[in-house]
Amino acid sequence: MRRFFTQLQQHNNNNKMNQTKYIFVTGGVTSSLGKGIIAASLAKLLQARGYRTTIQKFDPYINVDPGTLNPYEHGECYVTDDGAETDLDLGHYERFLNVPTSQANNVTTGRVYLSVIEKERRGEFLGKTVQVVPHITNEIKERMQLLGNSGDFDIVITEIGGTVGDIESLPYIESVRQLVWELGESNGIVIHLTLVPYLAAAGELKTKPTQHSVKTLMESGIKADILVCRTEHEISDELRQKLALFCNVKREAVIQSIDASTIYEVPNLMLEEGLDVVALKKLNLPKKAAPDLKNWNVFLHRLKNPKHTVNIGLIGKYVELQDSYKSILEAFIHAGAANETKVNVVSVHSEYIDSDNIAEKMSGLDGILVAPGFGERGIEGKIEAVRYARENNLPFFGICLGMQMAVIEYSRNVLGLKDANSTEMNQGTSNPVIDLMEEQKIITDKGGTMRLGAWKCSITENTLAHKIYGKTNIMERHRHRYEYNSDYSERLENAGLLSSGVNPDTHLVEIVELKNHPFFIGVQFHPEYKSTVANPHPLFVSFVAATVKNKKK
Repeated sequence: MRRFFTQLQQHNNNNKMNQTKYIFVTGGVTSSLGKGIIAASLAKLLQARGYRTTIQKFDPYINVDPGTLNPYEHGECYVTDDGAETDLDLGHYERFLNVPTSQANNVTTGRVYLSVIEKERRGEFLGKTVQVVPHITNEIKERMQLLGNSGDFDIVITEIGGTVGDIESLPYIESVRQLVWELGESNGIVIHLTLVPYLAAAGELKTKPTQHSVKTLMESGIKADILVCRTEHEISDELRQKLALFCNVKREAVIQSIDASTIYEVPNLMLEEGLDVVALKKLNLPKKAAPDLKNWNVFLHRLKNPKHTVNIGLIGKYVELQDSYKSILEAFIHAGAANETKVNVVSVHSEYIDSDNIAEKMSGLDGILVAPGFGERGIEGKIEAVRYARENNLPFFGICLGMQMAVIEYSRNVLGLKDANSTEMNQGTSNPVIDLMEEQKIITDKGGTMRLGAWKCSITENTLAHKIYGKTNIMERHRHRYEYNSDYSERLENAGLLSSGVNPDTHLVEIVELKNHPFFIGVQFHPEYKSTVANPHPLFVSFVAATVKNKKK
């Protein structure tokens, strides 16, 4: 009998060892402390130790997804292979881990409530009164465990958007409380990211905001297992001891997160602080081998020790907020390191570009990227920038709307179609070289209705695009409604604007380029979404290389 119970206990222990572990990351004191970077850095360290790790983001806003949000409101909308419009933090997850995310990796309050209301309408709650607890919290918990239940991951890290104490975050905090209790000891832990501000007048770091933040978390029934403290100055051992005592955590679980020159230093900083070791100990998991960060550090070395410097103009209309073009900026960092080049991105607001000041605006630039966007504002400035790059042999790279502006510019100034335009900007144009897709013309809803996610593209051999990719068949991510009008493709090709990439199923043009130019290429898709530290996107790498070459000339 004793042997039976010993075997049963061993079986239960094995099940616990094989069970997916969960780490929840919350934030306090203020927003924008970098929960996504801490989550991605920890995931990178755990991945480097041999654990299958993924990250998911739960956002407290009521939009069903960020797709309808203005970039000024929330930064860029990131798109996954499966067509999910998601929070920009998923971009950090992919760039750090080099593993694709999906629809399941980002959940908003809007999506949660929509799902629960649809279930209620179908009668799935059997006439019960639908409430935040348990119906909303059950829906959240179910989605929190979706990736873990797939069997594909050993550890799932969940970032909770917003700040502890926010009204809209309460259902998520309650869900975390319930889930940590249900998972049992060592199967779910909470990391709380907080701010330890420095008061210059007093000349010291202050712990009180962190104490209050942890107290607020505890009032919700959650005890932080690990405290990560954002700070501008080194936290002394005495201060760590004080934080441990007043915040009810172990001394080893007080982790310093000091300001870094680049987000890509953070995994090494967290490794030095032992964040991964403490997390594994709390989860009752073995440390395995030391994290293999060799390739990561090669990238960091190249990033910090460039041999060249170039200035690249980012021509856009949301340039006041850097997060509007977050993936593009990060792709330039990856491509710059690959070329051992420091890329200075110079933001140029397209709304303030015209034929009179274009030379002044482009002065000192070694290349330009015309950025994605929506709507009429700033369009003529983008077209003027494309014309300048084409006529002055300045390396040019157009993404999505930027590619469409290249088609319009060429149609106007080379083909002589002076009123050539996109029907997005001018529905009455007699030369709609960019037009709405037929299937889009009957759609009235705005959310999640564009051409989204990964689509095929066949590349013509002996073209710049083929040289860059080194293959004829690729998959790239899209987010747009309007397309290159194929009715004009023959005339444009005869005039020199080559359609070098075409979707093999829809026959829609995906890539255009000029032959007799140092570098001139426009793509309908968003290559920036697929650039990672481990795999910088070839279009960005080639573009940066072209700007270096152009500068030497």
